[in-house]
Amino acid sequence: MFIAGFPAGSWGTNCYVIATEPGAECIVIDPGQEATAGVEAVVREHKLKPVAVLLTHGHIDHMWSVTPVAGTYDATAWIHPADRHLLTDPMAGISRESAAMLLGGKYEFTEPDDVRELTDGAVLSLAGIDITVDHAPGHTQGSVAFRTPYGGDVSQVMFSGDLLFAGSIGRTDLPGGNHAQMLQSLQDKVLPLADDIVVLPGHGQQTSIGQERLTNPYLQDLINAGTAHQVTRGL
Repeated sequence: MFIAGFPAGSWGTNCYVIATEPGAECIVIDPGQEATAGVEAVVREHKLKPVAVLLTHGHIDHMWSVTPVAGTYDATAWIHPADRHLLTDPMAGISRESAAMLLGGKYEFTEPDDVRELTDGAVLSLAGIDITVDHAPGHTQGSVAFRTPYGGDVSQVMFSGDLLFAGSIGRTDLPGGNHAQMLQSLQDKVLPLADDIVVLPGHGQQTSIGQERLTNPYLQDLINAGTAHQVTRGL
């Protein structure tokens, strides 16, 4: 599998382009601020054809360029219905500080021409790649992660958005965030996964499920709480 990633915009949001191989159709994941040129460079260099744009959630730093990217390549945009309203009203999902920074300019956001909605557990077959959708609310109500088979010593790659980072998790204090939901999503959607799965997050460096299980304090707390509960029940 071919995977290219680059940090885009002032938030340094990771945008990914994936394909079965160079010269094939491809999928763009989370084209954030100033991601258009980066996508164009990857597509041109590797002779790719974008057919879908997947959004892990609707925050502006992840969807800023979804409409121009989807429009340029006549690609379908995919987002969970709980976050779809953020495509046209991204200010509804950000902090006052971020809104104040952006209000100095004039920005208009519109939906791409072709938008389809993601559902939990769905398996999308796009560009010759099977993508499993995991609805994982907490950072936003419509946050999802995407998993796809990889091969060799890595069974899957997970595009975690702002669900899981190397050593941390996404914030839950923005509009639509819910910390209890975030912990439940980590419990249900992350902890059951195999250790060899590589995690490509929305910000920062790549990691793995095994590494985060051992070192991420949020996952450690969940594991310890579960162990304590089992011991208590045993007594």
